Amino acid sequence: MGCMMQNPAGLRREYALAGLRRADLSESPFDQFTTWFGIAVAQAAGEPNAMTLATADSDGTPAARTVLLKSFDDRGFCFFTNYESRKGRELRENPRACLTFFWQNLERQVVIAGAVERVSREETLTYFHSRPRGSQLGALVSSQSAVIPDRDYLEKRLEQLEKHTAGTEIPLPENWGGFRVVPVRFEFWQGRPNRLHDRFQYTLTERIWQIDRLSP
Repeated sequence: MGCMMQNPAGLRREYALAGLRRADLSESPFDQFTTWFGIAVAQAAGEPNAMTLATADSDGTPAARTVLLKSFDDRGFCFFTNYESRKGRELRENPRACLTFFWQNLERQVVIAGAVERVSREETLTYFHSRPRGSQLGALVSSQSAVIPDRDYLEKRLEQLEKHTAGTEIPLPENWGGFRVVPVRFEFWQGRPNRLHDRFQYTLTERIWQIDRLSP
């Protein structure tokens, strides 16, 4: 017999911290994101750079996972991974993605959708060597998304690699690097009472960002 669990439909929260008006928005969605992201960082909203990355393979089968935003500018939003991981393979087959940031303590969400391109090898190298040495070694140790026998398998590989690379610079793995999501659509969501949330969508049309209010 299955476990008895609380009915999720009964878990309700009223959103009432703030509203969002058209007059509040920047004309550029990148500027608007920068403002909201800065507030999330200042308010210590968990890991404010944590984002859900949604992808789909060539057959359209979706997958989602949480990754960390590592940089952003007016070119797009970057994260790093093993190119042979599930998300890496899916982005190779179908180079489009959607990102979702949810800052619960601010009652805010941002959704970003667009095409995906690889970050240059130079940018990847700079970021890779800025990481803690343990994280660099981890990128070499893990064949991300591959089936492994047990935890001990990873730890032994790490121990061997630590000995092999002691006192030397960790080489950048050929199968590891960055992806950039180049947005064509943003949605900024602010929770409001009675589920009548404020939603504004930026859509790129002929190099101009059109802003529309959406029904909640």
